[in-house]
Amino acid sequence: MITRRTFLGAAGLAGAGLRLRGQTAANPAQEMHAILKRIQPPRFPERKFDVTRYGAKEGGQEKATEAIAKAIAACAAAGGGRVIVPSGTFLTGAIHLKNNVDLHLEEGATLLFSRDPKDYLPVVLTRFESTECMNFSPFIYAYGATNIAITGKGILDGNAGPEFWWPWKGLARRQEPNTLPSDVVRLLAYGDKDVPVEQRVFGEGHQLRPNFVQPYRSTNVLIEDVTVRNSPMWELNPVLCRNVTVRNVKISSHGPNNDGCDPECCTDFLIEGCEFDTGDDCIAIKSGRNRDGRRVNVPCENVIIRNCRMKDGHGGVSIGSEVAGGIRNIYMENNRMDSPHLWYALRIKTNSYRGGTLENFYFANNIVGEVEQAVVGIDFFYEEGPGGPFNPSVRDVVLDHITSQRSKHALYLRGYEDSPISGVRIAHSTFNNVAQPDVLENVKRVEVVDVTRNGKPISL
Repeated sequence: MITRRTFLGAAGLAGAGLRLRGQTAANPAQEMHAILKRIQPPRFPERKFDVTRYGAKEGGQEKATEAIAKAIAACAAAGGGRVIVPSGTFLTGAIHLKNNVDLHLEEGATLLFSRDPKDYLPVVLTRFESTECMNFSPFIYAYGATNIAITGKGILDGNAGPEFWWPWKGLARRQEPNTLPSDVVRLLAYGDKDVPVEQRVFGEGHQLRPNFVQPYRSTNVLIEDVTVRNSPMWELNPVLCRNVTVRNVKISSHGPNNDGCDPECCTDFLIEGCEFDTGDDCIAIKSGRNRDGRRVNVPCENVIIRNCRMKDGHGGVSIGSEVAGGIRNIYMENNRMDSPHLWYALRIKTNSYRGGTLENFYFANNIVGEVEQAVVGIDFFYEEGPGGPFNPSVRDVVLDHITSQRSKHALYLRGYEDSPISGVRIAHSTFNNVAQPDVLENVKRVEVVDVTRNGKPISL
């Protein structure tokens, strides 16, 4: 259902970004500038702590976990600096960062993470697919830290694959007659019943895969230049963090739920110059799942994604599906998204159980080559779909100066009749080689100016 279509009179992102619901006109360029002024990467003293001085042995056979922990502790105790991983392969278990520590992988260095689950004990406060729990430590973790970084031209290798970590996806979800509930079902039940988080204990004897990198409730975070591969599941997952920069990172990991970067309940977050080639969403912005997300009730907001390259994945930039805390003010510009195995360029996914207020999305000056499904997809029917008590709200989505070369649909937008998608603006954009008509169900306030599909002016 399209209730109204008008044409904008102003070109460019600022012109296309006037909010229908607001009392004053919004200028996305000015808003981005204000966010960028607040995002300042941490700086570190000129102290160096080489892990080999603390007993780390190169070769990938002898675990360097204890040596790395000693180097980090010494660095933090000295007031901060850089913990150096030199060229070579170093086998390790969980790494926990401390205040004012930059974990720096020199070119030629590889941190190879152990396949022994016991190397990620004791359990820590973490999230599994956006529900809080006590589980195996993420491979690189920090809690409540200030001024932390992972930098350098080296490689973080999660050592996951079809023979280890990835098969846990099926084990954790399988629920057969006359068996105990799977770990995922059990965790979701804990969240729905408000079981205290400290009682949601998993870890040894369970199959909830750890995330790769997860700073939790941390401030001033930098992840720069490293290559990340072979992750158990989500690669970079800052949770409840503020002032985060992810820059020039390369992520290549095609396992199940292998999202590239998942800002969750974060504020002021910059992702730039990165390359994603993933088994799930390249970037997925989240804010908690269902009742547990509403309990925490912290949105993800003020995220800038620019100058990135997205290859394989479910979405180039996805919003959701865990969005119970709300998501707002997401700016995506000058990115290139192109692969026959990339489903959507921009994807917003939620349902009546996830809920969430999702607003102010600016998708501008992006080049889309080929995508499998649609350039933009907004879907309220994801997984559980309708029938729940928490209808989502999606409003104010701006597409400006977008080009795409091949897709099944240009737009695939499906809201609910009693909760329609509201305020979609498309300006100065070209959609080529679109195989099928757009899908628009329960969408109101659609604005179009200077847009063509397959060489013809668009008609919605």
